[in-house]
Amino acid sequence: MKKKEYAIVDIETTGGNAAGSRITEIAIVVHDGTCVTQRWETLVNPQREIPLPIFALTGITNEMVQHAPVFDDISQKVFDLLTDRIFVAHNVNFDYSFVRHQLEEAGFQWTAKKLCTVRAARKIIPGLPSYSLGNLCRSLDIPLENRHRAGGDADATAILFSQLLKQDGRGEIDNMIKKTAHDQRLPPNLPAEDFNRLPEKPGVYYFYNKDKKVVYVGKAINLKKRVASHFSGHKITPQRQHFLRDIHAVSFEICSTELMALLLECSEIKNLWPVYNKALKRFEPKFGFYEYTARNGYRYLAAGKVNRTHRCIEIFNNIQDAIGMLRGLSEQFNIDYRFCRYCTSDDAGKVKHDYADLPSLDVHNGRVQQLIDHVRNHRPSFFIADKGRSVDEYSCIWVEEGHFYGMGYIPADVSITVPEDVKHYVTRYKSNDYIMNLISMYKAKYPSKVYKICG
Repeated sequence: MKKKEYAIVDIETTGGNAAGSRITEIAIVVHDGTCVTQRWETLVNPQREIPLPIFALTGITNEMVQHAPVFDDISQKVFDLLTDRIFVAHNVNFDYSFVRHQLEEAGFQWTAKKLCTVRAARKIIPGLPSYSLGNLCRSLDIPLENRHRAGGDADATAILFSQLLKQDGRGEIDNMIKKTAHDQRLPPNLPAEDFNRLPEKPGVYYFYNKDKKVVYVGKAINLKKRVASHFSGHKITPQRQHFLRDIHAVSFEICSTELMALLLECSEIKNLWPVYNKALKRFEPKFGFYEYTARNGYRYLAAGKVNRTHRCIEIFNNIQDAIGMLRGLSEQFNIDYRFCRYCTSDDAGKVKHDYADLPSLDVHNGRVQQLIDHVRNHRPSFFIADKGRSVDEYSCIWVEEGHFYGMGYIPADVSITVPEDVKHYVTRYKSNDYIMNLISMYKAKYPSKVYKICG
């Protein structure tokens, strides 16, 4: 059997993502599992300016790389040194993504098994205050010269790797380099135990940054499989690399069904507004159909932008739908046009009217109330009963007057005599058009799970 060999790599770059930045220096140290057998390093002309913050960190100037080889010129050498060797680096996915991307641009199709010395050190030497390369070297008395230069960092990583091999009595490194090892693909700051706790059940998961703030919420039919999918593949967009670097923890909440997970995901995104959630944010309703009472005592109906001062009768994603509802209902209930407002801002749509011969205050206000009662009475009220997270419970989703009220779980041994008893087990959430669309589709698909609530 061929003996394992390792290529310990460190690079310096013009920026933080492989798609938009380039390598300025690379060092490769070959290790046979016992000692270093080969070492190579070179500056690389990135064919672009080195930003000042990068110069301040590495000390590499534009003049230093001006006459260095471009990556295409060294690509064959890099490919030969990496082929059939395990790719080792401190925060391996960063270095790997750059090298793989630039080799691909040079015409080489290359992949390799990876080993992250950050994750390996956490497993083999637990309990240290920090696992950055500089702090690890201080804790373990490893000499570190030329910090933030490829050669100096690669040499220190090679010594660290040798120490990890000697202290690895449980075979952690062999387990990590197996292709099936999930934690080898995890972001460097995410504890493996967080991932290992994830169940293979439906639910919602939360990614946290170093400040313990939720930065992403997602739903899954299989929590473990879905979370793992975030870390697979070789996408090198800046957003993905920043996203992975920001993940320091993950938690989850098990849900009984995919629908419950969808509703919880949407509600949590609206509540927490995580920085990396984009898709569901556009469903925030911006317009509404509402009523208010003027100083003269008359009740007005309006269609316009949603604001905190008006409680909407209905909410919409566009002004046209809000205006359409107001016009149709005002005609149906014979509401005087002078008491209807159509606007998209505080000042728009205000037209001067002749207020002579106004209808009776009581008659007009009574018609407005009839209109509002009509809208509310024609909203369906029902609940959906479905399976629970275990055989000891079942789930419920409560809809009141056409709006999502909340959801929860009811113990199987609880006796429900009237529908209102169900409501006591429901956790309240805010409704929106997107949630009601999900519920309506489910209601149409599974009518046997829907129970009407009589008002």
